Amino acid sequence: MNYYVKEFIKRGLIFSGFGPIIVGIVYLCIEGSGVDLKLNASIVFLAIITTYIIAFVQAGSSVFNQIESWSKAKSLFFQMTSIYVVYMGGYLINNWIPFKIEVIIIFTCVYIATYLTIWLTVYFITKNTSKKLNSKLNDDLE
Repeated sequence: MNYYVKEFIKRGLIFSGFGPIIVGIVYLCIEGSGVDLKLNASIVFLAIITTYIIAFVQAGSSVFNQIESWSKAKSLFFQMTSIYVVYMGGYLINNWIPFKIEVIIIFTCVYIATYLTIWLTVYFITKNTSKKLNSKLNDDLE
């Protein structure tokens, strides 16, 4: 099995357990805000499975950024798309957002803006840190 596939699965399994915990926290917050939740076992089970899958894919997809033969754009595209697909699917399956084109467009725009903001922030922080470390190494060699 390909190293990256194994790494995807390993990362996914390590972090996917956080998905159900997040569902519990979200439901507690909703209930704490006074909203009367009409939950049954099927709804809760679907939410747990969905968030498990979302967390699995989100954690696993970080491997795309480590495939050295891929360009940054290709890595970004595959990670962003894989996460988007599971989020959108999960949100629609659980009726967390309505299946309306305008809602999907808004969700998509917010997702892309948030994803790119986080990605660019991490990218520039990492680039700046690497530059500082390289500079320090070069100074130590002189």
